[in-house]
Parts: sequence; structure tokens; C-alpha cells
Amino acid sequence: MTRPNILLITADQWRGDCLGTVGHPVVRTPNLDAFAETATVFEQHYAATAPCSPARASLYTGLYQMNHRVVWNGAPLDDRFDNIARATRRAGYTPTLFGYTDTSPDPRLHHPNDPVLTSYEGVLPGFWVRQPLAEDEKQWLSWMVSRGHDPAGLPTIHHVEPEEGEKVSLKAARYSKDETQTAFMTDAFLTWLGEQEEDRPWMAHVSFLRPHPPIAAPAPYNTLYHPDDGPGFSGAPTAAEEAAFHPLMEALQDYQQLASHLPGTTDFVRDLTERDLRRLRALYYGMITEVDAQLGRIIEALEPLENTLVIFTSDHAEMMGDHWMLGKSGFYRESYHIPLMIRAPGGGAANRVSAFTSSTDIFPTLLDLLDIEPEHAPDGASLLPYLSGQTPLSWRDAALWEFDYRQFLKKWPEKFPASAHEGSSTALCRLGPEWQFVHFSGMPNILMKAARTSTAPVNEAASHPDLVIANLDALVATRMRHNDETLARTLVWDYYRE
Repeated sequence: MTRPNILLITADQWRGDCLGTVGHPVVRTPNLDAFAETATVFEQHYAATAPCSPARASLYTGLYQMNHRVVWNGAPLDDRFDNIARATRRAGYTPTLFGYTDTSPDPRLHHPNDPVLTSYEGVLPGFWVRQPLAEDEKQWLSWMVSRGHDPAGLPTIHHVEPEEGEKVSLKAARYSKDETQTAFMTDAFLTWLGEQEEDRPWMAHVSFLRPHPPIAAPAPYNTLYHPDDGPGFSGAPTAAEEAAFHPLMEALQDYQQLASHLPGTTDFVRDLTERDLRRLRALYYGMITEVDAQLGRIIEALEPLENTLVIFTSDHAEMMGDHWMLGKSGFYRESYHIPLMIRAPGGGAANRVSAFTSSTDIFPTLLDLLDIEPEHAPDGASLLPYLSGQTPLSWRDAALWEFDYRQFLKKWPEKFPASAHEGSSTALCRLGPEWQFVHFSGMPNILMKAARTSTAPVNEAASHPDLVIANLDALVATRMRHNDETLARTLVWDYYRE
């Protein structure tokens, strides 16, 4: 087989349950649903960590946070690590980026005055950037001006007209459905795609910003969903009960401000009512459908290109009201369950995988497909057998993710017991079919039922000490199994002979 074209699409902050093809009762994703008919859908796929920079470091390197050590936005990615861009370059591709990777550079390779050290929005080493889209959205805003928008209104472009008596307005954004950041990026990719030579395989990464906040949807997506539609929220009846469940939850409620989702507001997320959250969620659903519409344009353009690997996923998910939270942080599964669909070159029949898979599996899958060796030992495993309907002989029986909360320990030391300041600042989460276990150093561990529930979370660790020990053993074994093996399995005199 000749080398395939490779397209990696990420839609930032997309929940894994928000797809029609996996049975969401409300959200409409007709284009991805159609794509799923010739793809492998991984129904239990999880980000390895959050927020953006750590999650993308795992996606791009195939490493858990315990090894790549990107613990927060702005934490640098060690330059010694291999990644999807560098690997595909070794395979003869020019990996081309549309959007962003949120990769903070290794400062040891730069002069202190280098401007790249002023932002966490660096570019993953190896990528050639065709169309950037930074957090300030300057490229998109310039495009908006070229389409006739008043430059004076750009600083508040995501502010929508208020609705009387409502904290969350369902009014339409001031830009049309053809002027979203998603449409802008899709136009850029399709232009580039039309420039590619038929006999030269290409690799592209389209990194969409939406449905990441700010939450603002153009017509008709702003009213596509009624706030009363949709499942009930998971978690305790009140924000106060959630805060009392664990010290980290209390700190998160002091951290989460509504302005990150609705520009111009000053409230905390914990101050929202269920009505507010439902209205916000209806807009989030609308943004998902807007992205799906643009994905339809890409999928249609790829139809003549049979020898193309297409991967659709996200970096991390979105709480969107569950447990009285917004955004991505903490230990609940809603922050980490993300979509993954892969269509192999040549397409195929629909295939569903219920095994636990990880964002760390993407890098090894590309290596396996291209038959090239990594320059470090990935933690993930290749998904290639699943793409042909096979089941690997050995596979994980649980999902694993990490959340580093050192910034909360530093900001609110009084919220945590003294013992918490003496150990690791990582919540290590293990989700199995029936139980979720969360290990903390110096704080109570959590054992709770894996199923979503509309009642207050219950820590059953004291009632099931055998399960706690079994989960601790499994976490220790996982950590030992994922010690860095890059050079450990060779001898210096055999290195160049193997």
C-alpha cells in the first residue's frame, strides 16, 4: 500500500457523549453520524489529562502526564520527546497545521528574550503552520473585517444581546454561521487541500477551537435546542453539597468563574441555577452542531481520496453543568470522556469498540500504520487491530487519567489538609466498568460507582477496602509498566545494531 494521506481533526472541548451515533438523546451530528458508518467508533475513549496543554501533550506524544510532565497551560514540553509531527516528517510528510497545538516550548532551547517564551500557545515541533488561530483570534478577526465587520466591535464580538431576566442569553452571536472560527478554518484547509498533488501524500492537523468557550452560537444554532431538552445533570442537588464532597471540589468552585464561558460576566459557576446551566448547555449543543456542519464540508471533499486516514477526536471534554462545574478539571469522567472516530484508508464497514482507549493511543497508531519507530517509548498502544475488526490479545481493563492540582494547593493552602502539601499534587484516576477510583497523596482516596447519577456522590472507599487495595495495586502496576523504557531495553554496544 502506498503511503496514505493523514488527517487529524480535533474539536476542542467536545464531550464524548455528545454524538448522535453513540446515542445522545438530543444532540444532532448528522455528518459525523454518516462518517461513523464507514469508520471505527471508540465509545469509551478518554483524555489522559486536562486542561489543554497537558491533554495535547499526551495526544501528540503518546505519553501519560506522569512521563511528559506538562502539568498546566504554560508548562513546557521537553524537547527530547518525539511527537506526531516529527514522526511523520521521518516518514516523508510535511505535517501541516491549521489552528493551534498549545505546546509551550522547552525554554532551554531559547534565549530569555525570545517572544515564544511569553505564551503557552507555542507550536508542536515539526509542524509547518499554514493557518494559525491563537487565543486572541487575530487571524479570524482580520478575516471578519475583510467581510465588512466594524473593527470597533471586535473586542466584544462574542458578547450577545442580553435577555431580560436571564443570566444566560440565547440571542444569536453577531456573526453568521458562515463566519464562525470553524468556517474560517475549514475554508483554509479546503483551499490548501485543493493545492495538493495527487501523487504526493499529505499530512494535516485541523485543530478547531469550537465548541470550546466562549459560548456563543450564531443563528440558527443558538435556538436549535430547547433548554428543557437533554438528560439530567450528574451530581449533587446543590453546589454546596458538591463542595463538601472533597477538598479539591471546594477549591475548584473557588476557581471556576463564569466569564471563561460567558464573556462580560462576573459570577462564579457555583452561583448558577439549573435553569442557567440548561440554557448554557443548549448553546453548547448548538456549537457542536455548527462544528458538525463544517466537518461535513471536509468529509465531502475527502470522498474522492480513498487512501486517506481520517481521525476525529478532541483534546479533553467539558463538564457543562455536571457536578455544578464548567470546563475541564478535577477527577470526574465528564472532563475526560472524548470522542474518537477513525476511518482507515479505503474506508470500511461501521465498527464499534467498547474497550477503554486513551488519547495516548493515537501516536502509536500512526507509528504502526506508517511502520516507523518512535524516538521514545510511548505509553499508549496501537489501535490498528481494532480498525480491521480484530481484538488485541492484551488490552487495558480501565481508563486512566491524571489531574495536577498544584496551582490550587498554592493558591488556597488552607482548603487542603497539611498532609496534602507533603506529597504528590496529582489526582490519579482509574475508571473501570463498575467503579471509579481516585488516588490522592495526603488526602482521602475516592471510590465511587462508575455510572452517572443525579444524586450526591458517595465515597465508598471505607465500605470496600478490598476494592481500594485492588485499585491501588493496579495503579502502582500501571506506573511501573509505564516507566520510561526508551533506552532501558538495549545495551550501548547493541544500540546501532538493532
